[in-house]
Amino acid sequence: MANSKLIGGILLIVGTSIGGGMLALPVSTAAAGISNSIFFLILCWFIMTFGALLVLEVNLRLPPGSNMVSMAKSTLGLPGQIIAWITYLFLLYTLLAAYISGGSDVFNSLLHKIHIDLPGWLTSLLFTFLFSLIIYGGIRTVDYVNRGLMFGKLGIYLLLVLIISPHVHTLSWQGGSANAITGSLMILITSFGFASIVPSLRDYFKDDINTLRKVILFGSLIPLVCYIVWNAVIMGVVSREGGNGLLQLMHSDHATSGLTDALSNAVQSQWITGFFGFFTSICMITAFLGVSLGLFDFLADGLKLKKGGSQGKFILAMTFLPPLTVVLINPSIYLHALSYAGVCCVILLLLLPAIMAWRGRQLETTEGAMVVPGGTISLVFTIIIALVLLIIACT
Repeated sequence: MANSKLIGGILLIVGTSIGGGMLALPVSTAAAGISNSIFFLILCWFIMTFGALLVLEVNLRLPPGSNMVSMAKSTLGLPGQIIAWITYLFLLYTLLAAYISGGSDVFNSLLHKIHIDLPGWLTSLLFTFLFSLIIYGGIRTVDYVNRGLMFGKLGIYLLLVLIISPHVHTLSWQGGSANAITGSLMILITSFGFASIVPSLRDYFKDDINTLRKVILFGSLIPLVCYIVWNAVIMGVVSREGGNGLLQLMHSDHATSGLTDALSNAVQSQWITGFFGFFTSICMITAFLGVSLGLFDFLADGLKLKKGGSQGKFILAMTFLPPLTVVLINPSIYLHALSYAGVCCVILLLLLPAIMAWRGRQLETTEGAMVVPGGTISLVFTIIIALVLLIIACT
């Protein structure tokens, strides 16, 4: 039973991490090259996992059920609460905009294969409407749908890697510039933005700090390995240059469906094309469901409204109308939205937790709740890294 719960916790982090951002990684890091992308993936994993442990430390000082907003309020007062509210909403709305943009692009591509051509705005509406019904069904509905999709996603991922690997040309891994990574750092950060579910995991594991540390460490290591292998396989098959190359896709309005077409042209296999199309669809849907549920619950709690009836429908509209409007105005926002979300991740899941932990240790007379080693030095170092990342993102 304990092992089953441990695996469940790890899978929750894996599911939160491996979403639509995974599809953006080979495209966004193409200019940097494979060796630089691996180095920066490991660096971002370390930074964001450290941030997640800081979130756990701060959360353990408060009663069970406390979220990021109440954590900020208790340690930093009203200013911290306001920053947490704004950043959290902006993070979830930008992620939803990214997944609606990417998901409707994949949806449109699938419809095109069966000779149904719809305008982009209509596929965005249909995608949002269909999957918002699952959210309205509640967490139990989302859990069952997500569980099936997760096993399907991991299974198809392994199958794709096995099938595509023989087509890898190691010469394609050569080249790349470390300086080019600055443009994609925020997407790498977003890919490890799982710390928002740490308060929920704390409740699930009843304050068992040792188990929670294991869940966070192993749960974040699996996406890291998956990302590195995925980047290596895609960069080894799809050329960096050219009309169908990864660099060209960075500026495309249809980056997700474009990557499917580029892979299809490179390996000349309908099997791979079908599996990859299915994989991209599942990635978008699981990411969309996870973020939507988080935002739906956050709004219900923050606005003190019931999740059913007319109030539930109002929350549903508040959840989906703002990001849908953004996508209808700018359909090609997928990669940009993931970058904006990265800025929010740095503020909410790295900078704020470090400041909150610092403040929490000053207020706490005992060392019992200290989860992260390194004392004040590690907190100062984390704050400096967060500020450097924000400066890079803004330049």
